Amino acid sequence: MIKWITKLFSSTQKEENIDNMKKYLIVGLGNIGAEYVNTRHNIGFKVLDFLARKESLSFETVKLGSLAEYKFKGRTFFLLKPNTYMNLSGKAVKYWMDKENIPLENILVITDDLNLSFGTIRIKPKGSDGGHNGLKNINLILNTQNYTRYRFGISDQFKKGQQIDYVLGEWNAEEEAKLTERLEISAEIIRTFGTAGLENTMTTFNGK
Repeated sequence: MIKWITKLFSSTQKEENIDNMKKYLIVGLGNIGAEYVNTRHNIGFKVLDFLARKESLSFETVKLGSLAEYKFKGRTFFLLKPNTYMNLSGKAVKYWMDKENIPLENILVITDDLNLSFGTIRIKPKGSDGGHNGLKNINLILNTQNYTRYRFGISDQFKKGQQIDYVLGEWNAEEEAKLTERLEISAEIIRTFGTAGLENTMTTFNGK
């Protein structure tokens, strides 16, 4: 009887682990508020909003953010836009990671990067915060740098001392014209990350 119960518990636990491996937390970094909607720093929000519109998903206001659930090819993607402001993003990531029992390797954080030319895609399995306050807080709260991040290049075309204005500034006309194509690719990156794995995603999209 005890052996049967132990076997049943073990089987149930195994099924739960398999289910958890099919769950993904996709975090788009940004700041809440109408004044930030179309800014370069909010590209993480913009990517998730684009995917949600494309797939007719709705975001719900939840604890520490807005969340949409996207099911694709047997996977469940939790699209999270933290409402903690950029500097405290880690709090929302940790809460939803724990709540949904999502393993660290199934987290993808989307962020802007000044060190990459506009629209450049850089997907990495780990790394430093690179001076980005959102990543800095996530590293601190998770106590690790070993999670996947998708860095979207916004370039560094600003004069000395104008970095904050540039990052919190809106896309120019030339960038706007190219954004839709970049957002389409970004949506595909999310799907590929969940269905084909990190290595395939990096091989397929880095430098594209």
